[in-house]
Amino acid sequence: MKVYFNNSCKICRSEINLYKKENIEGIEWIDITNNELAEKETLKKDKELLRRLHIKEGENIIEGADAFLLLWKKIPKYKFLYHLFKFPIIFSVFSFFYEIVAFILYFKNKKQLKNKF
Repeated sequence: MKVYFNNSCKICRSEINLYKKENIEGIEWIDITNNELAEKETLKKDKELLRRLHIKEGENIIEGADAFLLLWKKIPKYKFLYHLFKFPIIFSVFSFFYEIVAFILYFKNKKQLKNKF
């Protein structure tokens, strides 16, 4: 499983670093910042990758709130979040707020990327 995240975003980087500390086998962490290979692997443009968390599992690309669910499911320490947020009503609320926060972070951090925007 490959997790594509925005390392140029301080908030994103901090959260991903918490997950990385768990040293889960089978998770590869990919910084999407100015990463053309990530664009090819996901078939997403740089702006799309910057906008949300993405995971590639097999041939499937999962993004946004769904990606967080999958990530939490794979990390024992955070599996309780998967169990909490997987319920449809709770997931809908989580997904809504995730999109708002992701949108704000996107505009805040896109300025940090060189020659892209």
